[in-house]
Amino acid sequence: MAKTQTITPTPQQPKASTPASKPVHELRLGRLKAAIWENPTENGVRYNVTVARLYKDESGWKSTDSFGVDHLLWLAKLVNDAHSWIVQKQQQKPE
Repeated sequence: MAKTQTITPTPQQPKASTPASKPVHELRLGRLKAAIWENPTENGVRYNVTVARLYKDESGWKSTDSFGVDHLLWLAKLVNDAHSWIVQKQQQKPE
């Protein structure tokens, strides 16, 4: 599989978010990243997840939402970990 590397790029934000918003949690698996976003609603807090693949070209580090076949199992593990984090967070909330 691909060699993993730790980098610190600017966090990817969902298109509908405000410029000041940040994810409540980020998960990394090599060059794959999942950002977990917390959205308060009338019915309580909802969570959304965005995923990205980081890559470097001649102008520096960039991110894409396109994944090749070699990334898919790693992506599945990453979103499974994001799901586990969200479920654990929801169970911590007092009802």
